[in-house]
Amino acid sequence: MTAEFTPAHPRTIVRTTRGVEATDGAGVNMRRIIHQPELEMLDPFLMLDWFHSDEPQDYLAGFPNHPHRGFETVTYLMHGRMRHWDNKGHEGVIEPGGIQWMTAAGGIIHSEMPEQEDGLLSGFQLWVNLPAALKMKPAGYQEFDSAEVPVEEHDGVSLRVITGRTAGGTEGPVRDISTEPFFADIHLKAGAAHSEPVAEGHAAFLMVHEGTLEVAGSDGTATTLEAGDLAVLGDGDGVTLTAGPEGAKTLLVAARPLREPVARGGPFVMNTREEIMQAFDDYRAGRL
Repeated sequence: MTAEFTPAHPRTIVRTTRGVEATDGAGVNMRRIIHQPELEMLDPFLMLDWFHSDEPQDYLAGFPNHPHRGFETVTYLMHGRMRHWDNKGHEGVIEPGGIQWMTAAGGIIHSEMPEQEDGLLSGFQLWVNLPAALKMKPAGYQEFDSAEVPVEEHDGVSLRVITGRTAGGTEGPVRDISTEPFFADIHLKAGAAHSEPVAEGHAAFLMVHEGTLEVAGSDGTATTLEAGDLAVLGDGDGVTLTAGPEGAKTLLVAARPLREPVARGGPFVMNTREEIMQAFDDYRAGRL
C-alpha cells in the first residue's frame, strides 16, 4: 500500500547522541541511548537501550527477576530469542521481529533471559511513561510475533509497523496506548526515500541501527546520520528520509508528551518521591 505524503512543516534534527556504554541486569552489556547525561529523557520516553552483540558474555547473564511500577516497557527484538517470565502467570519467548509492549503500571516482577547460548542477540528496549491516572492500574501485555507485525512496502522502502498508522494506511497491532505512540522500523534500500507523517506536538526520534540516513531539513539541506545515532526531531507534521549508498534501517518513534512531574527510583517511575518510597515498601512486602 502506498500513499503520497509531503510534510508541510518538516521536522528537522535538533540534537543527536550516540549514548554511552552501560551494563544492566546481571551483567548485560549494551548502549544506553536515552537516560544518560546527554539525553536524560524525552517526555514521555524515559529510557532507550540498544543491545547488539554476538559475544555470549555480553548477554548470557540476562535480566533475572526484577520489579517495575509506573510505566511501560517495549521490547523489540531483531535477532536472537529472549524468554520472559513474570509473577502474574505470564511466560513466553520473544522471537526475531517480535514485539512485547508490557504495561507494568501498578507493579510486576519479571525476568528477561536470553534463550540462546551463542550467536547474535540484537534489539531495543524502550521505557514509556504512564500518566499519573494510570500508574496504578493492573499490569498487562500486548505481545505479537513477527508474522503479526504488518509490513508496508513500496519503492525500495519497507515499514514494520508496531503501533500507530502510516501515511499508507498500515496500522500496527499494538493499540490503545495512552500516549498515542507511533513506532515503526523503516528499512530503505540504497538511495530510497520516504516521507512519513508525525503528529504535531508529539515528541519524536529516529534511531539508526544500520547504514546511513539523510534527514531533510526545512531549508532544503539534509543531515546525515550513521548507525548508532539517535536524532531528536523538532516539531512539525512529518519527516523525510533518504538512505545512503549502503541503505539504511531506522526506528521512527513518536508519542504525546505527558508534561507531568517524574520521580525515578531504579525500576520505579512515579510522580513523587513519596510514591517511589511506597513502591519500594510494596515490593519488600510482596505486594507487587
